[in-house]
Amino acid sequence: MTTPHAETPPAPASATPEATHAPCRNCGTPLLGPHCYACGQPVKGLVRPLGNLFGDLMDSVFNIDTRIVRTLGPLYARPGMLTTEYFAGRQVRYVTPVRLFFFLAIITFFLAKLATDLGPDVVQVNGKSSNDLIGAATTVTEVEKERDARLADMAEAKKEMAGTPAAAGIPGMEAGEQAIRDTAAERIRQLQEAQAKGLPPPEPMKDSISFDVDGKPWHAQNNPLDTWAPAFVDRWLNDQVARGNGNIERLKKDRSAFKDAVLSAVPTTLFVLVPIFALMLKLAYMFKRRLYMEHLVVALHSHAFLCLDLLFVLLIHAAMDGFSREGSALAYVFGWIEGLLIAWMPLYLLLMQKRVYQQGWPMTLLKYCVLGTCYTILLSFAILASMAIGLVAM
Repeated sequence: MTTPHAETPPAPASATPEATHAPCRNCGTPLLGPHCYACGQPVKGLVRPLGNLFGDLMDSVFNIDTRIVRTLGPLYARPGMLTTEYFAGRQVRYVTPVRLFFFLAIITFFLAKLATDLGPDVVQVNGKSSNDLIGAATTVTEVEKERDARLADMAEAKKEMAGTPAAAGIPGMEAGEQAIRDTAAERIRQLQEAQAKGLPPPEPMKDSISFDVDGKPWHAQNNPLDTWAPAFVDRWLNDQVARGNGNIERLKKDRSAFKDAVLSAVPTTLFVLVPIFALMLKLAYMFKRRLYMEHLVVALHSHAFLCLDLLFVLLIHAAMDGFSREGSALAYVFGWIEGLLIAWMPLYLLLMQKRVYQQGWPMTLLKYCVLGTCYTILLSFAILASMAIGLVAM
């Protein structure tokens, strides 16, 4: 008695030849798809045309396909919708939070380098910086006159920067104002001491990163920075201060180098701030029993929105500079659009916080104000850190 042989079912019509017959090059198991189900090795190896590898790299890093269209709309116009969709498990149709933030941060700050014009150096006269002019003054009257003139110039520059993408540089302008006051005070002290001793005016001061170590001015060899950290850390810190001092002279000649260095450091600074902001959300909503990774998704979507809104502000500002004259109706319209885009930032974040965490308005407003204040302080320190990194890295 013969037993009928079971017929082998035909291969699915959608299967590729290599997916039905070719063995895995790693373990020899017959392949049933783009990856070996036994060892996980992909069918596509690295030994392929360079163009294919580049395409795979761009897809792995940015994953820019039709999902970006479905993602940007909800991200910008529907606060919290993208985050709630992600928590509900509907994730494949949208760009992942990390890739979305990474892509928008890189694009935004790349365009910021091109579009943001910080203008001519308002603290320079005839090629000399304000500190050069103040430091070279030979009388107290000259110092006070030069100090007041430079502070007036910087105050006017801050007014022009307000409400524009260049407003990110206002904290730096304020730090520059304080530096001018400190330089003027030091020069006045030097002149008064020389006058009291009957000596001629001292040598002109030079711009540098100046602070005291054990009551004496910092010096790389004679009075270096000495902290509780290991010796190699102190050496590194002193090297960075010395490098910053050397870059100050370069900054006088090429101010754009500092701007480029700062803007290059900002995306990295944001990547550091995102997990810190997620931790702040975790503390604010500790009784919600949400995982830290959920708060991290909220932080990523929040910062991705801020990058996207800033990108729109940059584009509007560039259009206003390129296609409208000051005082024209078109400039007025562009100004209103830019103002609305800036106003949308805090309102969006409030609505997003309310939708995601679903608390009452009184508690949401309270936590929003506390988080906003704390994060603003943190962001201010981060901007100063970016400026310090920029000064060293330029």
